Amino acid sequence: MNAIRSVLGVLGFVAQLAALWGAGEGLGIRFALAQGIFTCVDVHGHRLTSDRPIPECSDREQRELNASGTLKRQVGPTLTAKEQAVQDEKAQTARIESNRLNEERRRDRVLLSRYPNPAAHDRVRAASLVQIDGVMASAQKQVAELGQQRKSLDVEMEFYKVDPTKAPVPLKRQLEENTANVAMQKRFVADQEVEKNRVNARFDAEFAKLKALWPASASAAR
Repeated sequence: MNAIRSVLGVLGFVAQLAALWGAGEGLGIRFALAQGIFTCVDVHGHRLTSDRPIPECSDREQRELNASGTLKRQVGPTLTAKEQAVQDEKAQTARIESNRLNEERRRDRVLLSRYPNPAAHDRVRAASLVQIDGVMASAQKQVAELGQQRKSLDVEMEFYKVDPTKAPVPLKRQLEENTANVAMQKRFVADQEVEKNRVNARFDAEFAKLKALWPASASAAR
């Protein structure tokens, strides 16, 4: 019975609009029909119908109907400022999570494009480590050469063992520079060790991710 009353109410409203149309208010009625027909049941149980959102039903759901009486959309209750803030926060959180997932999927695609199989990943890892090892070997060679230089300088200093303050200024400067250069090269070697560990950790993390991506990619390719 309620459904029948609802339909009759809507039809009655449409009939009123049609009558107004015939009375010369065509432009306004066309606009109303284009906007839709709103209907709801207020707090007293009365079925209300209007050509715009109904203030008496701002606390409850309203139905917007097409001119034919079919459902166009459902309009939720008007939210309080606090409720709207909560709703906005939820929507913002959902957007952030959606963006995060999209970015993660994008990174996964880039990773798979770069390393389509385990062999490709191993090859790039090995090449990266070889490059670091080459830099470390060069620095270690410098340390060895500086060690030989230090031995020669120490031989010269033997003449001033009794009173080192009498050593020539150039010799003292060479000793200081040798000490500083050895320390610098050793720090450089230590930095490369850290870099090597960092590179290995990155490739380990990528490999763990790729282990889950490779099977899915292979299945999609078949």
